[in-house]
Amino acid sequence: MTCGIFLALSLNAQEIDLGIKAGANFANITDASNLDNKTGFLGGAFFAIKFNKMAIQPELLYSQQGAKFDAGDFDLTYVNVPIILKYYLIQGLNIQIGPQFGFVVKDDISEVFSGIGEGIESNDFDVAGAIGLGYDFPFGLRLDARYNYGFTDVMDGGEGKNSVVSLAVGFSFL
Repeated sequence: MTCGIFLALSLNAQEIDLGIKAGANFANITDASNLDNKTGFLGGAFFAIKFNKMAIQPELLYSQQGAKFDAGDFDLTYVNVPIILKYYLIQGLNIQIGPQFGFVVKDDISEVFSGIGEGIESNDFDVAGAIGLGYDFPFGLRLDARYNYGFTDVMDGGEGKNSVVSLAVGFSFL
């Protein structure tokens, strides 16, 4: 049955995209006082299947997030897997929405907060919602601007969720 669904999807698909993207994150933590935006790197790959005015685009992204505060910065590095639904308003211009699943690969929360409290750790997993705008140029160039709002607390037992604005440039090889 799965093969039949995949075959039906591929027969109806107008176009397949496979490419890479890179850009900047402007990250912060909500519900926490005295924190400032932290700029980080975003990069990875995407795959999309387009149908008429819609596309489904899963991505695999390396994402530097976190925040700045008076005592320093704290860094959270994720491997994010957004599953984006794109709706094309006019040729190339699209709105984007979908869930994002993040896996922490590195954090320095326990080091940054070592003098403040013991046992402070980040959650290993993050669930977020993504919304944005993009433009797919006919020669393969892709531009994206997204806002990701976390639904999961960044720290165990704490308040504060990821809030990230991402600007990225990509290129489709297909």
